[in-house]
Amino acid sequence: MKRIKLPLKGLSLFANVGIAEAYIKKYVDIKVANELVEKRAKFYSELYPRTNMICGNILDNTIFNKIIRSSLREKCNFIMATPPCQGMSIAGKMEQDDPRNSLIIKVVEAIKLVKPKYFLIENVQKMPKTFIRFKGEKIKISDFLINELSDYNINFSLLDAADFGTPQTRKRSIILGSAINLKIWNEPIKSNKVISVRDAISHLPSLESNEKSRIKYHNAKKQNDRHILWLKNTPTGKTAFENKIHFPKKSDGTKIKGFKTTYKRIEWDKPAPTITMCNGAISSQNNGHPGRLKENGEYSDARVLTLKEILILSGLPDNWKAPEWASENMIREVIGEGVPPRLIESILANLDSNVC
Repeated sequence: MKRIKLPLKGLSLFANVGIAEAYIKKYVDIKVANELVEKRAKFYSELYPRTNMICGNILDNTIFNKIIRSSLREKCNFIMATPPCQGMSIAGKMEQDDPRNSLIIKVVEAIKLVKPKYFLIENVQKMPKTFIRFKGEKIKISDFLINELSDYNINFSLLDAADFGTPQTRKRSIILGSAINLKIWNEPIKSNKVISVRDAISHLPSLESNEKSRIKYHNAKKQNDRHILWLKNTPTGKTAFENKIHFPKKSDGTKIKGFKTTYKRIEWDKPAPTITMCNGAISSQNNGHPGRLKENGEYSDARVLTLKEILILSGLPDNWKAPEWASENMIREVIGEGVPPRLIESILANLDSNVC
C-alpha cells in the first residue's frame, strides 16, 4: 500500500480565520487558503503569514482559477473544506434550495482539478442528507460525492467535539476521502476523558457585568440591569424563564416569549453546549456563565461568558492571539463559526497509519 510523507501540503477552502488549523502543522502544512470575507482573510494572514491567502468568492471563476493554479503550483495533496452551513443548520431555516448548499459543488470541482491524496469536508449534522441541484436534478450530497469522486474511498462520520478533547458539545458531519490506492481514512477513536466546563474554566476569577481582570480576554461584557437581575436569580444550568419572580419581561411587565435555551446559564459538570456566533448575547442560546450560589441566595457571574472562557471552551491554545485591530464581537463571531481545532487534530492524527 502506497505511503505518503507528513506533513501533507494543504489547501483550506472557506478558511474563516483558521480556527480549525490551530494544531495541524505536524500533519498538514496549509500552503493555500481561501476566504470570502476580507476582514477574516486579513485576520487569517496575520495568524498564518506563510500561507497564500486568496480572498474572494469561490464562485467567481477568476478567484477559483487562482486557487487552483496556486494549489497545483504548491503541489497540494490535501484539501480541507468547511463550506458555510447556514442553509443546512437546524439553527437556520434549512431551505433545500439555499444557494450556500451548492458550494459543495465547487469543493468537488477543486478536488477533481487538484487531485489531492486526501480531503476532509466538515459541516453540520444534516449535510450528507441535504439535497442540492446538480445538472438540473436534485441529489443528496452524500450521493453526489460518491458519484462524482469515484477515485476516492469516502467515509461519512458524525463526530462530537466533546469526544475528542474539547470541553464543548458540537456534533459535526465529517467526510473523509482517501485516494483509492491508499488505505481508507477512518474516523479517530473517542477519548476516554470528557472535559467539563468546571475542568476547563473554573480556575478563572469570578466577574460581574463590565468587570475586568488582568487575564487577557477575561473581561465581562456589560449587561443591562434587567438581564443582571434575571441572571442573579437563575441557578446553574437553568433558564431565567423558569424563575417564578425574576423572569424575562418587557418594561411594561409583560412576560417575554422565547426558547428555553435563551437567558440560560450553562452547567458546570458537562461540556459546554455548542457555542454559536451570537455567544455575546444573553438572549441567544446557552451563553450564560454557570455562576456560583452566594450566601444571599443569588448567583454570581450574571453575564455571558467572557472571550477567554469562549476560547478555552472551543479548545484553542492558551497562546492564541487575535490581531489587535479585531473587535471582540468579530472574535466571538469567528470562533462561533469555527471548527473546534482539537477535533480536526484528532482526525488528522489518524492519518499516521497511512503516512510516514
